[in-house]
Amino acid sequence: MALACRMDWPGFLPRDRDSTYTDAFDAVFQADDVEILLSPSRAPRANAICERAVGTLRREILDRILLYHEAHARVVLAEYIRHYNRHRPHQARRQLPPNHAEPPTPATATDLQAHRIRRQPLLGGPINQYQRIA
Repeated sequence: MALACRMDWPGFLPRDRDSTYTDAFDAVFQADDVEILLSPSRAPRANAICERAVGTLRREILDRILLYHEAHARVVLAEYIRHYNRHRPHQARRQLPPNHAEPPTPATATDLQAHRIRRQPLLGGPINQYQRIA
């Protein structure tokens, strides 16, 4: 809750207009000179990208791992971001990760009997990465 000690704090808090956010909630942030930015009214898609990212994090990490403290959360999030950008397949990119150097090409079926596959568990097991072994 000590926001003053953070040099990288942007000074604003974007949030939607849900009734669960009370005046007391806003007062905590306004006491530290944090500006509350409300999403546009009657614009249900305004937060769609952010909600999609938060939903993915919740389903793939937070529902499976008990975080002990902020430092643990940062380590887990850094590992997940590395996995998400380098290994996790994305349908919009034809099953290639975002950091893949080649342009997306159509995916072809792989004969798993002809290749050995190595599974590498991440974050203690809730996420797995698979790689072909020569």
